[in-house]
Amino acid sequence: MKKFLMVAMAVIVASVSCFSETSTTKIRQERNEIKRLAKKELAARVDRTTRKEVKRLQKEGWLVAPGALPLEKQLERSYLMEFEYNADLYPKYIMANAQSIAENYDAAKVAATSLAITNLAGQIQTEVTALIENTVANKQLSAEDAASISETVMSSKNLISQSIGRTIVVVECYRILSNKNREVMVRLAYDGEAAKEITKRVVRAELEKKGQELHNQLDEVLGF
Repeated sequence: MKKFLMVAMAVIVASVSCFSETSTTKIRQERNEIKRLAKKELAARVDRTTRKEVKRLQKEGWLVAPGALPLEKQLERSYLMEFEYNADLYPKYIMANAQSIAENYDAAKVAATSLAITNLAGQIQTEVTALIENTVANKQLSAEDAASISETVMSSKNLISQSIGRTIVVVECYRILSNKNREVMVRLAYDGEAAKEITKRVVRAELEKKGQELHNQLDEVLGF
């Protein structure tokens, strides 16, 4: 039965890899294009995107707290960080947004930050899964090993979320609703290498609990 389940899992991963390889390839092509852009061209793209987003948010009633950076500057910084990738086209920063509503600003901010951290864990899962798919596509990892690692990554979101350390708040704004409640929106950034490190630590511990010796394969996937 165990052998059958492993074979079935391998078939699923192989099928998903065939389907998602196109998606992964497209993402990598888009990131390659961004890396090829000259600094001036990238700045122009960020500027256009920022101005468009600022106009939309201001129209929707979003404001920044007194003393905070103007919304335009916050968004500009956010997009510049989002477009940074390492040599392997892995994000230099993992980014996640969240919004929350409460009777006062502080409570809404705390709730939004907590949700954003959970969303960060989801983004980390997505990026690591893409790395797994890429290693399978390049025949650096077998479908069976990929299935075990991928399954563990996808089941470890809460553990990854709990392990996330210091985040960077790149966007923080709010709006006052008709009932006088505050809605706060935050965007957090987390160092990409730190994200891989915590994923490695969490997934390795979970694999060990299952009695699976896939340490070297995990290191291969995460580039350690």
